Amino acid sequence: MPTLNPTNKSYWLAQLCEANYVKLLNLFPELSGIPAAATATVDGKPALHIKLLERCPYTLSLELSHRFSTGFEALFEPALRLRVYLDAQAVEVLSHQDRPAVQEALLEQASPRRIMDYKWTLNYFLSRWLDHCLHNRYQFEAVPDRELECGVGA
Repeated sequence: MPTLNPTNKSYWLAQLCEANYVKLLNLFPELSGIPAAATATVDGKPALHIKLLERCPYTLSLELSHRFSTGFEALFEPALRLRVYLDAQAVEVLSHQDRPAVQEALLEQASPRRIMDYKWTLNYFLSRWLDHCLHNRYQFEAVPDRELECGVGA
């Protein structure tokens, strides 16, 4: 996959997280009222799953993945854990199932530059994946808004 390496990465990372929020909103128009789990399907494509991990007044923690059927079991890939900032209208990747979370990945070498590069890589991947999902016309059904309570799984 082609990569982009901007000079002022902190500025562009913030822009990327805001753009990813808009893309996620296009996939799930009523993001603030997300249920515990939802699925979007497109004929001939793997189902797209979103799972609510935590709901707080200003943030959501989600897991977004495709479901691939492999015989008797299902494979969920890429299984990205996301933090959605409802007030700031931004989405940040917390972790990817094949890669450790940012704080774990760089324990020994946690320079600001390495942290920024790692976050950029994860969030740039999310941007490209959301583009792919939107291009293939995935969309979750809207759900009615409901009261937000801070807690795991709703």
